[in-house]
Amino acid sequence: MRIFGVILAGGGARRMGGVDKAGLMLGGESLISRCIARLEPQVERLAISANGDPARFGFGLPVLADAAPLGPLAGILAALNWAAGQGATAVVAVAVDTPFFPGDLTPQLCLAAEASPTGLAIAHSGKDHPTCSLWPTSLAPALAAFLASGENPRVLSFAQAQHCARAVFAEARAFANINTPEDLAAAEARLKAAS
Repeated sequence: MRIFGVILAGGGARRMGGVDKAGLMLGGESLISRCIARLEPQVERLAISANGDPARFGFGLPVLADAAPLGPLAGILAALNWAAGQGATAVVAVAVDTPFFPGDLTPQLCLAAEASPTGLAIAHSGKDHPTCSLWPTSLAPALAAFLASGENPRVLSFAQAQHCARAVFAEARAFANINTPEDLAAAEARLKAAS
């Protein structure tokens, strides 16, 4: 199995005042650089899913734009098409605003995916975290059809329709999102407490 990775960094960040979340600083590092450092060792190749000027990232990674602005699923579809074109069999996706995701995310998702008839697995810790997930590249046509159907493009809706499996993680805060200034302050406090 050849597994590539994608960091979903295309959100509007309305609750953060519209700033580019990828560039938010946490413990002296940007959220995107934290996600790269965590995910890169777990995958063969890595890309960033984002619209707008790709030069703003500057990490030497491919930056994949959405074909249509339909949220995280559009970014996942772009990543599946990119990865399939290079011979990958699956893509692990993470959201850029989830900087504490586990260092063993990929192997745990792979183990869980064995229980899914489609090979799709999402992270779960107290609740589902569908943007932290493993996507076989073979799902690209079904995902493209789903996005073209006009249905509400929720990640969990599509994942459940594809009989996703769940990789269960004990640490509930592993998938804590940074959606608001308060979330960012809490994440800073968490880093200080751990150091």
